[in-house]
Amino acid sequence: MSYADKLFIEMCKDILDNGTSTEGEKVRPKWEDGSYAYTIKQFGVVNRYDLSKEFPALTLRRLAFKSCIDELLWIWQKKSNNINNLKSHIWDSWADEDGSIGKAYGYQMGVKHKYKEGEMDQVDRVIYDLKNNPYSRRIMTNLYVHQDLHEMNLYPCAYSVTFNVTKKADNDKLILNAILHQRSNDILAANNWNVCQYAVLVHMLAQVCDYQVGELIHVIADAHIYDRHIPIIKELITRPCYDAPKFYMNPDIKDFYDFKVEDFELRDYKYGPQVKNIPVAV
Repeated sequence: MSYADKLFIEMCKDILDNGTSTEGEKVRPKWEDGSYAYTIKQFGVVNRYDLSKEFPALTLRRLAFKSCIDELLWIWQKKSNNINNLKSHIWDSWADEDGSIGKAYGYQMGVKHKYKEGEMDQVDRVIYDLKNNPYSRRIMTNLYVHQDLHEMNLYPCAYSVTFNVTKKADNDKLILNAILHQRSNDILAANNWNVCQYAVLVHMLAQVCDYQVGELIHVIADAHIYDRHIPIIKELITRPCYDAPKFYMNPDIKDFYDFKVEDFELRDYKYGPQVKNIPVAV
């Protein structure tokens, strides 16, 4: 059993056994048929993944790894807010007729800000500080920009990443760690997807800065299972588990903007049956 499987199963059981139901309350999301999408939720879930030990892909079911990477690059590398630059269709429900999701996600990453070193966007500032000020406690990104929320078709869920560099006494290489802050997380549809995306991001940034990977900490304010997902989750967490896959990333890439989807692989990845036709609340 991979550590990611063990943690996921324990988290789902805790939400189902000890969570709070929103049934009958005033909620925003609805199913495609117009009925309200209620959840069982748990507040303040914190999961830690040691990326130096294994890659945190679930083996209970297959992770759509290439699509996961594509969305990560869409936000962090292309800094796009248009679904026409994305191969998957996960954002279609929130896009307008031109394909834009508004001033959300990649748009915010591409906005330039003034610093004493010059103008940089959030991604370039992170890379600059990791290379020049590795022990800074100010290396972070933020997508939850209140002045632009009214122009976002969906408020950011995974909205902030804080990076922190550490070092072991017996090794000269610095270690890159990150905390992913998420206001809301759909456990079935998005939890492992987000975890693996930001695990890859830590690997990417570590490689271009010549660091080792350390921990990814995932902080979720509202970790929830939708009512129509409950039977799927209950079946999913009873499945057999396998060893974690091996993560491969092209070692020749030294510039963050040179990475492509095909530069990443999950090797020796054994997994359970795919979960198909997951209903999505909008």
